[in-house]
Amino acid sequence: MKFIHILLGTVALVSPLAAQAPDADAILAGARLAATLTRIDEGLEGTLTQGRRKIPITLFLKGKDIQFQFTEDGKLRIFHMRLGDEKFELFEMANGKQMNFPPAKLVEPIAGTDLTYEDLALRFFYWPNPKLEGTEDVGGQNCHRLLLDKPKNATGRYQRVYVWVHSKFGAFMRIRGYDDNRGLLKEFQVEDVMQVSDKVWVLEKMQVATHDPKTGRRISITDVIFKKTYGKKLKGIR
Repeated sequence: MKFIHILLGTVALVSPLAAQAPDADAILAGARLAATLTRIDEGLEGTLTQGRRKIPITLFLKGKDIQFQFTEDGKLRIFHMRLGDEKFELFEMANGKQMNFPPAKLVEPIAGTDLTYEDLALRFFYWPNPKLEGTEDVGGQNCHRLLLDKPKNATGRYQRVYVWVHSKFGAFMRIRGYDDNRGLLKEFQVEDVMQVSDKVWVLEKMQVATHDPKTGRRISITDVIFKKTYGKKLKGIR
């Protein structure tokens, strides 16, 4: 069974083969490779929900090419992501043209939510030299815990990221990003997944929480929710 995990417009997919060997590099390499093998051409519809605000989003998976779109201030914004073995590329579509997304804007919030473009791109999945620190239970699922340290020349807010990856299916179940003082900035927690075919599962609901890095206190929450139009939930995710 393939297990796809989607962070808004980004897919982090690991095949069971990548999860068999407890090696941090193999787990992340598997995530990048397997994400290029999946197609859901009809699109997945969902919302970014923050309090009473609900922002519609649509996602299309076409192998190495992923397209996502949402409406901000009455304007439709369309983005295109291209995944590779060693890097990703992020573009914005405007006036029928594809333009490189400015690196300075990666840390900006998407439509005022807790998600930034940096989050959406999961850029830390491409940081080198991940470390496997053991296994932990997350939502009733056994997971590998990976530590990722930011390279010297990389941009973005996060300096250190912990990722919990399902030990059987390879999808990440939790992410925590920290600043250079080891203060918690952001936490991503998978709550539900849904089945879209006999072999493919996708994210149904994930909570994204912004924290005050000085106190650790939760400041705000955004729920990433996709419509449950297929199949059944995977037991034990909550």
